[in-house]
Amino acid sequence: MARNSRQIELGGLKVGGGAPITVQSMTKTDTRDIPGTVAQIKSLEKAGCDIVRLAVPDMDAAKSLGEIKKQTNIPIVSDIHFDYKLALEAVNQGVDGMRINPGNIGAKYRIKAVVDAVKERGIPIRIGVNSGSLEKDILKKHGTPTPEALAESAFRHVQILEDLDFRDIKISVKSTDVKKMIASYRILAERCDYPLHLGVTEAGTYEMGTIKSSIGIGTLLAEGIGDTIRVSLTGDPVDEIAVGFNILRSLGLRRNGIELISCPGCGRLEIDLMKLVKDVEDRITNIELPRPIKVAILGCVVNGPGEASEADIGIAGGRGKGMLYKDGKLVRSFKENQIVDELVKELETFV
Repeated sequence: MARNSRQIELGGLKVGGGAPITVQSMTKTDTRDIPGTVAQIKSLEKAGCDIVRLAVPDMDAAKSLGEIKKQTNIPIVSDIHFDYKLALEAVNQGVDGMRINPGNIGAKYRIKAVVDAVKERGIPIRIGVNSGSLEKDILKKHGTPTPEALAESAFRHVQILEDLDFRDIKISVKSTDVKKMIASYRILAERCDYPLHLGVTEAGTYEMGTIKSSIGIGTLLAEGIGDTIRVSLTGDPVDEIAVGFNILRSLGLRRNGIELISCPGCGRLEIDLMKLVKDVEDRITNIELPRPIKVAILGCVVNGPGEASEADIGIAGGRGKGMLYKDGKLVRSFKENQIVDELVKELETFV
């Protein structure tokens, strides 16, 4: 059963409160490099990214946000540490969301200035606690970055905002330790109704990062916990989006799109299955469908028909020919070199 969280809004995009789970990423460009940052955001948009976060290390970066926003189409979140003036400038530049921990920006008047500014523009704040940067007193109390320590830090920041009558809040409590990450979010889910942003921080390269993120994020989503996610990978941020959507699709949480499944291959393999799967992935990236569907790719025409029966569309190849199945029934056969084209044709007319 899904957790019933309150809802916030970023630039017209709803998060929490039963809204579809969103997939986020973060640019890896220098925010002051406006053309480079815009180009990366556009590549993320093309991949289906819902929200993008930008680092704001100085005032030049903050002043670049407005022009970047003009040239892009998805909600932009400013990522700010310590300097409240950067937060105020980000608001002036028209950001849709802000990641800032109020307890880290100093005197109460500074916190109030930021809260007043975001409240006036309807900008939500994400509190982001990380196991590598806990407050010294909390770390001393708990000894290590335990799940309880992470939750305590998050609630400390939440209390500061609530005392200023601000509740458009989203929370994340990230750890590189998957078990700690899961336990931390469970504590939050039990003790508050704010929307939760899920992620395993510093998850690593594509292979290991995908595994750690799938376990951590996937476990929580399967329990109904989580309103938005980011898969943190070392490398191209577009990869983060692909993995994020695959996690959602695997749990039936993606409302549209294609879930691609393929056989592992065996001694009966009669086709270059790896190339076929890669060719299909490349061709279906930008196909939008009215509902989620499952596409199965099988490597032989002996077992293919039976194994494709559980998919909406199945293709099997081998012995120089290809076969296309729909709802478990053979629709047509064709030459092996036509498999990808025939599948794309079927998807483009799918209703």
